[in-house]
Amino acid sequence: MQLTMLGVGSSGGTPMIGCACTTCTSSHPRNQRTRCSSLITLATGQHILIDTGPDLRQQALREKLTHVDAVLYTHTHADHLHGIDDLRGFCQRQRAQIPLYGSTTTCKHIAEKFGYALREPSDFWDLPVLKTHAVETPFSLFGQTITPIPIKHGHSDIYGYRISDFAYLTDVSAIPETSMSLLRGLKVLLLDCLRPTPHFTHINVEQSLRYASLIGAATTYLIHMTHELEYCALSAQLPNNVLVGYDGLKISLV
Repeated sequence: MQLTMLGVGSSGGTPMIGCACTTCTSSHPRNQRTRCSSLITLATGQHILIDTGPDLRQQALREKLTHVDAVLYTHTHADHLHGIDDLRGFCQRQRAQIPLYGSTTTCKHIAEKFGYALREPSDFWDLPVLKTHAVETPFSLFGQTITPIPIKHGHSDIYGYRISDFAYLTDVSAIPETSMSLLRGLKVLLLDCLRPTPHFTHINVEQSLRYASLIGAATTYLIHMTHELEYCALSAQLPNNVLVGYDGLKISLV
């Protein structure tokens, strides 16, 4: 199983439009961040997306991604959902409906905003052909157990996900104690890390490092970063088992 970080940026991406800060003007490729999303490639060949941000098309072209078998949604903010229409290209190639998984609230929101895409297969493939599946407990997908991890994102209740010894937690403001128990024994953790200073709906660098220590994954990668975090400067201040994620990073998940 392989993980590909499609994007590790926050809602504005990096560089930010109109910004001339050190990170936004950097020539270092790891400071170029598209909106947050990841891809899981199973040993059996299936591809599972985590979220469909507005940069999905760009990310898919970069990674030469030609098929998608399912999508796990963390929540429905625009930077995690609004690339959903780009699933159309995969539906057209595959001539197959793509299942979407998320909370009941997430599935309801998708139906309200993107109802045209929730369709059964037919001879017409000019629109996405998708189907939502509300999940609350661990479920099986392509032979893998997927565990939703309830977390807080400001006032919102959203999901992270655990698959085997890997977990993905973006847009975190707090992790309930009941969810901490679902994160024991991880080898790889992708964890929200918005910026240096506190934020109401996201953990900052200090809080991310505290959660990384509490969860105790063998390796933690920081994701969903704003332009306030420059790759080299942030890397220099982290412990050995915490690394800065970057677009295109591939990790083997055994």
